[in-house]
Amino acid sequence: MRSVGVEEELLLVDPKTGEPRALSTAVLAIAARWSRAGRQHTFTKELHGQQLEFATHPQTGMRELAAEIRRWRAEAADHAAEAGGAVAALATSPLPAGPALSEGKRYRWIQEHFGLTAQEQLTSGCHVHVSVVSDEEGVGVLDRIRPWLSVLLALSANSPFWQGHDSGYSSYRSRVWGRWPSAGPVEVFGSADRYHRQVRDLLGTGVLHDEGMIYFDARLSRTYPTVEVRAADVCLDASTTALIATLTRGLVDTAARQWRDGEPPARHGVGLLRAAAWRASRSGLDDTLIHPLTMRPAPAERVVHALLAHVEDALDANGDLDHAREGLARLLRTGNGARVQRQLLRRTGSLREVVAACVRRTQEGARAEEAPAPS
Repeated sequence: MRSVGVEEELLLVDPKTGEPRALSTAVLAIAARWSRAGRQHTFTKELHGQQLEFATHPQTGMRELAAEIRRWRAEAADHAAEAGGAVAALATSPLPAGPALSEGKRYRWIQEHFGLTAQEQLTSGCHVHVSVVSDEEGVGVLDRIRPWLSVLLALSANSPFWQGHDSGYSSYRSRVWGRWPSAGPVEVFGSADRYHRQVRDLLGTGVLHDEGMIYFDARLSRTYPTVEVRAADVCLDASTTALIATLTRGLVDTAARQWRDGEPPARHGVGLLRAAAWRASRSGLDDTLIHPLTMRPAPAERVVHALLAHVEDALDANGDLDHAREGLARLLRTGNGARVQRQLLRRTGSLREVVAACVRRTQEGARAEEAPAPS
């Protein structure tokens, strides 16, 4: 069974005003102090000081993965509180935020070279790593999961607000993130050699600082023997993150089987994939999506069910099918983070209250015992 790991970026905010606060240095110092006292941590800084990132360990059981996501969210909340802040699992700040880029030579280079693009990247994503046996298998997977990544984006969409306004999108994070020159969908590579050649060619342009700036929607990890799927917003609820991870492993398993069996990948062009991603970022689960098989509009619920059908055998083999069915049914019924945030705004009339409610939801969800997911 393939192992899965998750990286989540969380927003650091003022607990009274809800505005983003550049507290990552203080929070990391507190985490380091805990570590010296024998408490392990996996927190790191991100491009902006108003963000905090953590990474889970590789897990084969979804129950264990979900528990670890909740654990790190809870510890992030504790550290932030000690630093005078709070954490919220929000992919963009609903309230206006100014740039507060983190210190470091690499971050200074990015700021100097990318200007406003770097300054406006206060966005939080969710990255899912799934193990592969080789780069060849990994590229075979990347070639075959391309059409389905927009569905993961729609499920995870959790960034409707930007600089104090409704953006009109369910995932405005993905629109802001798409400003990086290497971000977004990519063509079919066909082999690991062609994949690595494209990475070398991109680095050879001098536009990117290093391989860490290969921001494809899905890529080979430069650190681990995994494919890293980077399409999703950070999810408001930890249970949604676990669901995204479950579906991502199902996609990788399904694509790897197709690659072994010699089934060719769909040849959808990058333009079509960009259109599908735009549609997902605009609609979330509340309107039509682009169906990955036909590349034509279809109701979101039908497209979500098509994803489930596509990975059903892999989910069943991993013991994840019932959990995925239940999670998708719940998400379609109650809505993703974007829908929840807009409902909160309609009820309270205040973006500050939206942030406060999301802080509470992040913390309560981190500490709640979720219904058991299968191992």
